[in-house]
Amino acid sequence: MSRFFGEIRQVAYLVPDIEAAMTYWSNVLGVGPWYYNPKVPIRNYMYRGEHFEPHNAVALANAGGLQIELLQIRNDVPSMYRDFLNAGRSGAQHVAYWTESFDADLARARAAGFDVCMSGEVGENGRFVYFEDRSADPGCHPGTTIELSEVAGPKGKLFTMIREAAAKWDGTDPVREFPDLTTL
Repeated sequence: MSRFFGEIRQVAYLVPDIEAAMTYWSNVLGVGPWYYNPKVPIRNYMYRGEHFEPHNAVALANAGGLQIELLQIRNDVPSMYRDFLNAGRSGAQHVAYWTESFDADLARARAAGFDVCMSGEVGENGRFVYFEDRSADPGCHPGTTIELSEVAGPKGKLFTMIREAAAKWDGTDPVREFPDLTTL
């Protein structure tokens, strides 16, 4: 449990080939089913105070109560993902905490010295922020950063659906279409 944000709800891995990564996680690790979106509908995306249009593919599945995110960047806009890869890093790029009290939790994080580097929205009440990398010691997961993710709207419903699907998954239909968030 984090004394700032509660429990870690998601670990995200940057991958060079998201389709191959979903196959590996499904077949070798037995994690699934994966909800896949070849282009995440991110609105109001900002990196270091500037607006950009990212093209990221994402796949989400649960391993117990922990959500695993596989993420592949598909354009070269500035992002913490690109920074991570350009620094020669691989593997877990961020951990995420989920909140239904986004404004209060963000204010508390800022008061504790966390600075926002990247932000955007996925669906209504689906804001997210990534805080500046605070790892000064290269032995402490350099580049792995913290995301605060609002789950008060359709994104939260999607995450519940993914967790419930994983709890009863029998190995069939390992990759599923990401639902339209406006329908949840």
